[in-house]
Amino acid sequence: MVGDPVDKRSIKITWRDNTVSTISDLHRSYDALQYPLIFWQGQDEYHLNIKQYDLNTGDYRNNKVSSMNYYAHRIMVRQYQDNYILRYRQLFHQYIVDVYAKVESERLRFLRFNQAKLRSEEYIHLRDAVAGNIDGNLNPNDIGNAFILPSSYIGGPRNMQEYIQDAMTYVRHYGRPDLFITFTCNPNWEEIQILLLPGQQAIHRHDLTARVFKQKLKSLIDFIVKYEIFGITRCWLYTIERQKRGLPHAHILVWLKDRIRPEEIDQIISAEIPDPLIDQELFDIVTKHMIHGPCGAFNMTSPCTENGKCKKNFPKPHTNDTITDIDG
Repeated sequence: MVGDPVDKRSIKITWRDNTVSTISDLHRSYDALQYPLIFWQGQDEYHLNIKQYDLNTGDYRNNKVSSMNYYAHRIMVRQYQDNYILRYRQLFHQYIVDVYAKVESERLRFLRFNQAKLRSEEYIHLRDAVAGNIDGNLNPNDIGNAFILPSSYIGGPRNMQEYIQDAMTYVRHYGRPDLFITFTCNPNWEEIQILLLPGQQAIHRHDLTARVFKQKLKSLIDFIVKYEIFGITRCWLYTIERQKRGLPHAHILVWLKDRIRPEEIDQIISAEIPDPLIDQELFDIVTKHMIHGPCGAFNMTSPCTENGKCKKNFPKPHTNDTITDIDG
C-alpha cells in the first residue's frame, strides 16, 4: 500500500547466547538463512553490490544487478546444467513468492527514496483520478502528496488507469469488439511435459507453465494480427488471469476492419467432429478437449451430474445453424 513501510521483511536470528540479530532481506545471507534446505552450503545470494558483467569485454560494469535480473537468472532452465532449485516443489513455490516480494520491495524502495524526481503529476491524470472516484474513497489531497506511485509501476493505480484509458479509447473509436477469445494454458502441452524433471508434474513448475503459456499466447496473437486469419485487425488487447488450479488464461478482445456478420459465424466456428481420414490430429484434439461428458445417466459420478441429469443441460439439440439471442 502507498505509504506503508517497505523494509519490514527482515528475519530475526537467535544466537546460542540468546542474543537476537536482525537480518535484512537485502543481506547476502538472507536466502541461505530463510531457506536452509535449498541453500544448505550457506552460500551468498542476492545483495546490492553485485556488478553487471560484460561478456564482450570481460570486465565488470559500474551498473548493479537488480533483484529481478538476479532471480530470473537463478531459476532459469539451462541445457546440460541441473538447476536443483527447480526440484523443491512447494518449497520452490514459497521461494518464488518470497523473492518476488523482494523484487517489489526493491522497486517500492527506489520510488520511496526518489520522490523528488517523480513529483510530476500532470493535470489530466489528477483530473481522471478524481473523476474516477466513484466510491468516494479517494482523497484529492493525496494525489501527488508525500509518496506517489508513477504509471511505470506495474499494477499501481496510475498504471491501471492508463490501461483503462487505452481500452476505452478503442471502444470510442471503433465501437464494440468483434471477437472475444479465451485462451487457456494446457498443462499437457508437449513443450511443458518434455521440460519437466523426473517425477514432476506441471503443478510443480509454475515458472515453466508461465513461460510456455506466454510464448503460445504470442503465437496466437501473431496468427490473428500478422497472418490475419480473421481479416485485417484494427486493434486488440488482452488481460491474463489465473484459475483456481493455478493455470494462466487470457481474455482477448479483437477489433476487425471488416466486421463479422451473423451469417458468417458458422464459417469460423463449428461444433462438429472432424473427419479422421482428412485430419487425424484435429480429430484427436476435438474428441479429447471439445466434447462434454459423458455425464448424466451415462456417468452418474460426473461433477456436473445432479439428480441424474447434467447441470449444463447436455446433450444439446442438434442444429445446422448457429442461433444467437439478443445479447449475441
